[in-house]
Amino acid sequence: MIDFSGKTVLVTGGGAGIGLSTVRRFAELGAAPAVLEVDADLASALRDELGPDSLVVQGDATDPADVAALAAAVGHRFGKLDILVNNVGHFVTRPTRFEKLSDEQIDDVYRVNLKHVFLVTRAMLPLLREGGQGASITTVSSIEGFRGIPGFAVYGAFKAAVTGFTMSLALELGPDGIRVNAVAPETTDTAQVPLDQMIHPTQRHNIPRWIPLGRFGAPDDIAGCVLFLASPLASWVSGTVVHADGGALAAAGWYRDDRGRWTNMPVIRGSSAAAADAGT
Repeated sequence: MIDFSGKTVLVTGGGAGIGLSTVRRFAELGAAPAVLEVDADLASALRDELGPDSLVVQGDATDPADVAALAAAVGHRFGKLDILVNNVGHFVTRPTRFEKLSDEQIDDVYRVNLKHVFLVTRAMLPLLREGGQGASITTVSSIEGFRGIPGFAVYGAFKAAVTGFTMSLALELGPDGIRVNAVAPETTDTAQVPLDQMIHPTQRHNIPRWIPLGRFGAPDDIAGCVLFLASPLASWVSGTVVHADGGALAAAGWYRDDRGRWTNMPVIRGSSAAAADAGT
């Protein structure tokens, strides 16, 4: 059993989905959790769940003032940080051809998928150095940083940038004993990507054939990879990406269905963030 007793972990976007599963697993294994969550109701519920040994801050990981306040709160409460998990991310837009994206939409995709990684990581580095040798940073990225994603070209570009940042920062921080890695999930069943609503009921029996391991991901699947990378089991792992994708990157890609829509699922219900319409 991995033991995180005496360790402090910060998870951004920790109120739901992958972030929530990650927070819960760390807490179960003895870590003192700090969480940044933009949704006030989710933050309040998580504060009640985790109890007085935790720190749950309501704020926006993309806002420099909120991030500065978060760093101050973590420093005041714990005096150090051992593990940082940059979990925030989202498509932000509906499937849209690149040339039809506005500057504001591109800025939103950047802010939610890359800018916050820069902001939070930079703000937490002094606290991670206080944590000493063995501190770690893990960013939750996406399989879409390693393959094309039609209709979300800018999203894919920023996820690819996470890999470059991870590798370069790992070199910079290696002499300080701070490891830097990322996890790249395939489709994971969360409130952001509600597969029960997206996949047509008549086609759900095909799910075991769509991904080599026979199913889509669950939040705990991704949380397990994050915990591994933060643990002593990964003490010689830095500058790399763990592909938590059920074998999807090795086996599959996107294709056109009989309506001319790009999809990574053979049949979807209506329009969704899982399929990009070539005519959008």
